[in-house]
Amino acid sequence: MEVHFRPETETRLQELAAKAGRAPEELVEDAMAGYLQELAQVRDELDSRYDELKSARVKGLDGEEAFANLRRKSEERRAGRS
Repeated sequence: MEVHFRPETETRLQELAAKAGRAPEELVEDAMAGYLQELAQVRDELDSRYDELKSARVKGLDGEEAFANLRRKSEERRAGRS
């Protein structure tokens, strides 16, 4: 597989590899491995949350109500600092 980067990204990668004393390919491999692992974890978490909502094991929040609660808590914190 070939990966093509914009020139500025290629330059930054080369500089970082030189500073780290590693080959640019190793840095890209490590970065992609970490990214793919994180992506899989997020996907699993989203799937789990969706399943919980769909099966009614948890109740969804009304968006307007959730934002109103956040605004209220924020205002209470600010008032407590005064």
